[in-house]
Amino acid sequence: MIELRNVSKTVLSGTEPLTIVQPLDLVISAGQYVSIMGPSGSGKSTLLGLIAGLDLPTTGEIVIEGQEIGALTEDALAQLRGQKIGFVFQFFHLVPSLTAFENVLVPMEIAGATDARTRATSLLSEVGLDGRAHHYPAQLSGGEQQRVAIARALANDPPILLADEPTGNLDSANGRQVVELLRTVNASRRTTIVLVTHDADLAASADVTLRMRDGKAETVAPKSSMSEGYG
Repeated sequence: MIELRNVSKTVLSGTEPLTIVQPLDLVISAGQYVSIMGPSGSGKSTLLGLIAGLDLPTTGEIVIEGQEIGALTEDALAQLRGQKIGFVFQFFHLVPSLTAFENVLVPMEIAGATDARTRATSLLSEVGLDGRAHHYPAQLSGGEQQRVAIARALANDPPILLADEPTGNLDSANGRQVVELLRTVNASRRTTIVLVTHDADLAASADVTLRMRDGKAETVAPKSSMSEGYG
């Protein structure tokens, strides 16, 4: 499903090179739930952006469902992201002038889905927002906005869902609801989920956790062995 081969990312900091992600090999199987955990500045969000094709690695290859994304044109990469990858952000990134229903509807209309309105209604129901479809983001709680964002990310039924600190802007109660929703999506849809977090409890919900510090992947561990994290 997702394979990283000797992937690294280096940028210029002033005149000096700064390696944000050290060379890394990683294989994520279809249907797996993986958390990438580490403190701020560890390289975890950069790594997620590389997997999403939002940035290109300095070295190595990233293969998504058999396609090496560095070899794709911009149009082909955009098409792959639209069909294969859903993305959930910490700050929701909903369109404020659109209702919850419309925010979920737009990606399907862009993709030309014939049953877009029916699917948008169904997705909002799936995330527990039947009665909030015609509310604008400003009328929704943070947890509700994030659930709309998850529904939108699932709009085109992507096999991969990437989430960057999805509970980072939520209180603990709403954060737990989002975690449970991601678990349900993974279990019911067999969606491959890659989740970035600095929260040990959130990371522990995954099948496998990749711990990062200073751009290095320190440990790949099953959730049963997770006992500590970074604050």
